[in-house]
Amino acid sequence: PLLLLHGALGASTQFDPWISELEDHFDLHRLDFEGHGSQGFPEGPFRIESFAENLKQYIEAHGLGPVDIFGYSMGGYVALYLAKEHPGLIKRLFTFATKLDWKPEASAKEVKMLDPDTIEAKVPHFAKMLEARHHGNEWKGHLLRTAEMMIDLGNDPQLKGDDFPKIEIPVRMGLGDRDKMVSLDETYQVYRALANSELLVLPGTPHPIEKLPLNRLKPHLLDFFGE
Repeated sequence: PLLLLHGALGASTQFDPWISELEDHFDLHRLDFEGHGSQGFPEGPFRIESFAENLKQYIEAHGLGPVDIFGYSMGGYVALYLAKEHPGLIKRLFTFATKLDWKPEASAKEVKMLDPDTIEAKVPHFAKMLEARHHGNEWKGHLLRTAEMMIDLGNDPQLKGDDFPKIEIPVRMGLGDRDKMVSLDETYQVYRALANSELLVLPGTPHPIEKLPLNRLKPHLLDFFGE
C-alpha cells in the first residue's frame, strides 16, 4: 500500500494522473482532508492536528498501519506530525515541497496570496479551478480557513525544532530547485535534524504539484519504497 496525501488548497483528485503510472507498483490509497475535495467543512477551523486525525482514522479504518506515505506540501507536514504523535502508524514517509519553517512573517507572505476577491478578479481561472476541486464547499471560505491555519502555524508551529529528532521512521525529503514557497535551507535543516532521513532535490521543478515531473519522481518513489 502507498497512501498519497494532497497539500493545502488541494484534493485527492490531483493525483488522478499518477494512478496509471503507479498502480502496477502499489496498492494506491488517497483521501481528502476535511474541508477539501469531497469532504465538508469541519465545525471548527482548519488545523494540522485535525488533518492528522483524519489520516489516523483512514489508516486504522483500512487496516494499513504501518503504511508508506507520500505527502505533498501540507500532506507531508501532516504525516510528519502524525509520525511524531503516533509513530507506529507510518512505515516510511516521502515528503515533497513541504514547508517546515513557519514563522509569523512566513505566514503573512503566504496569506497575502490567498485573498479571495483578488484571486477572483485577477486569476479567475484559478478561482474556477478551486470551485470545481472543492465541490460542495464554498471556495472563498476554503481560502479564508486556509489563511487562518497558516497564521496559526506561524504563531505556533505544530512541528518545532526539538520534535524532528524524535521522528525515527525513514524519511526522504524532496524539493524542487525552483520552489518559491519552500527553501532548500529549511528543508536541509530538517533533513539534518531527523533521525533517519535522505534529501532529494529535483532539477527544474517549481512548487505546484501539477508541475511536478512524475517521470523524474517515479524512480525515486520506487527506490525509496522498496521496488
